[in-house]
Amino acid sequence: MRDSDWARLIDQLRTGNCTPFIGSGANDGTLPTGHELSRDWAARYGYPFANDGDLARVMQYAQTVIGDSVALKQRVGRELEDLGPPDFTAPGEIHASIAQFPIPVFLTTNYDDFLVQALRDSGKEPNAAICPWHEGVPYDRDLFERGAGTLPDANRPVVYHLHGSTRTPSSIVLTEDDHIEFLVHMTAARAQNNRHVLPPIIIDALANRPLLFLGYTIQEWTFRVLFHGLIRRYPAFRRRRHVSVQLAPLQDDVKQGAELRAKEYLDRYFDGWEVSVYWGTPREFCEELEQRMEDGS
Repeated sequence: MRDSDWARLIDQLRTGNCTPFIGSGANDGTLPTGHELSRDWAARYGYPFANDGDLARVMQYAQTVIGDSVALKQRVGRELEDLGPPDFTAPGEIHASIAQFPIPVFLTTNYDDFLVQALRDSGKEPNAAICPWHEGVPYDRDLFERGAGTLPDANRPVVYHLHGSTRTPSSIVLTEDDHIEFLVHMTAARAQNNRHVLPPIIIDALANRPLLFLGYTIQEWTFRVLFHGLIRRYPAFRRRRHVSVQLAPLQDDVKQGAELRAKEYLDRYFDGWEVSVYWGTPREFCEELEQRMEDGS
């Protein structure tokens, strides 16, 4: 990221004029990454293919072994909840860092409620909602049609769980089939302006504000579905400059000695979509953000 990117982003954060998108990398050190979780479950169930780091495919296989998708999601949810929350007071802790800003809408593809906890710790009254990407997930009509979700603000922000929550295991987007069904419902909802799946305030946060992606890798299904299948469909996306805090490409996906060329290619690719890339962990990003704010950048 250039200094001009930092200056613009800091101003947007201070004024609440951006939409953070929180991914699994934000939980580094607290919960396993998608790659780690995938390898673990692949070993448990004897996944027979070479791509045992692909969580969606491994979980698709695990579902066929278990024979019940909700039972699989309940088990995954329980194991993640048992690991507990992060230390919100730790330097560079992403949830606490981002919660301090006057942002009205936060989007996340994580299943945990760490962001809600951090917002409450900062003195706010967040409203959490789950995206009803299939008919079995209830739509919070009171929140989005009569309550604080009609016009969220810095003190009463909305945290929208696009990929479900451990509070409602059936809402979790986990397998390949889930990701495909999620994408189909999201694109249909956008085209039909279906308030049930994407409430107007969420569409506005996606389409009309610069986005800050935190904790994704370009290889993972979650990011590919969001970036290629959903967000890029909004014409306004290319009229704003966005920021993505990207974890370095996994070594398994890059030839030895080609790491620099891989990053250069990805920088050019993202730049074509008006996305500035910070290469590093969310914790490293937050530490640099805090330092630049102290220095008056």
